[in-house]
Amino acid sequence: MVRESWRCVAAAFGLVGFMVVGLVAASNEALESDDFDFAPAFYDRPVDTGMLYPPWFRLSFLDLKGDLQEALAGGREGLALYFSQKNCPYCEAMVKNNFAQSEIEHYARRHFDFISIDIHGSRSVTPFSGEEVSEKELAQHYGVDFTPTILFFDRRGELIYRLNGYHPPYQFLSVLEYVADRHYLNESLSHYMGRGEVARLFAEGEMAEEPFFMAPPYALARHQVAAQRPLVVFFERPVCHACDILHSQPLQHGAIQRLLRRFDVVQLNRFDGQTPVLTPSGERTTAREWADSLDIFYTPTLIFYDQQGEEVMRIDSVIGFLRLRSVLDYVLSGVYRRGISFQEYRMVLWNEFTTNESN
Repeated sequence: MVRESWRCVAAAFGLVGFMVVGLVAASNEALESDDFDFAPAFYDRPVDTGMLYPPWFRLSFLDLKGDLQEALAGGREGLALYFSQKNCPYCEAMVKNNFAQSEIEHYARRHFDFISIDIHGSRSVTPFSGEEVSEKELAQHYGVDFTPTILFFDRRGELIYRLNGYHPPYQFLSVLEYVADRHYLNESLSHYMGRGEVARLFAEGEMAEEPFFMAPPYALARHQVAAQRPLVVFFERPVCHACDILHSQPLQHGAIQRLLRRFDVVQLNRFDGQTPVLTPSGERTTAREWADSLDIFYTPTLIFYDQQGEEVMRIDSVIGFLRLRSVLDYVLSGVYRRGISFQEYRMVLWNEFTTNESN
């Protein structure tokens, strides 16, 4: 009965089967980059890997209080829960591009015990609250939308930071350092990373343009008078490899462009301290000040707002065609207003796809 109700929600918006189109549209070719600070270009089709995580992850009975005590006894700063799923291309990239690097492995193992959680799993977990739940319920409790997602817990079992999605090695190591060295007590991650010399080089220059980007002035307020369409804001910067990949690959697909035509779409330079912006909530600021207040440390970051100016979700990690398309579909469907999470929505469509394939 529950499954049938989810089917009705998806069918009502005419979205069943988008995975078929996405899989056909994605090319078999992939680009690679060995640079430590560059995002590899890859097509995010499902991969045949099963659950994938490094062999040095902690083997746990999933009693998180006990796991934390053992981590502290071993000299660690806390616990890191690594949420993933089977056949996830972003999880494969995390394991092969990030955890496989000796510097990252050494730093991660020295400061945290990492535990793998399957977001669709049925194993019993005893979280810090003490109430036993399944892996899937734990992921839903923490609102895990993308895999991989890493939740960092301090010595008291308090959640101190979450990292959504896949990030290239340079950014990932910076996050580990930010959390392990407790910089979160005094500054945001965007401020911490912005203190690096490299960040200041990106303040000037040209960014890739698209015909669907709105021209200034950026009057985005919709808190008093609702807009006709949802809004997506692209926070980018010049000299941005990951931004170039986004523009040259996913944004060139006709399916993505058709969906974006149903949004108000704005591109902002994350480091631009001059261009005025009126935010969806009505605040007068600049692009840089707004990005700082949103703690944006990765470019490109895409933030989605509804017609009333409320943030629906954001993508602040490496993104490919299938993930971008599914997020656009999800926001346009409006099912989040019914309390349906992105992962629940995604699984409904995937179940429909596999059912249709077997019939």
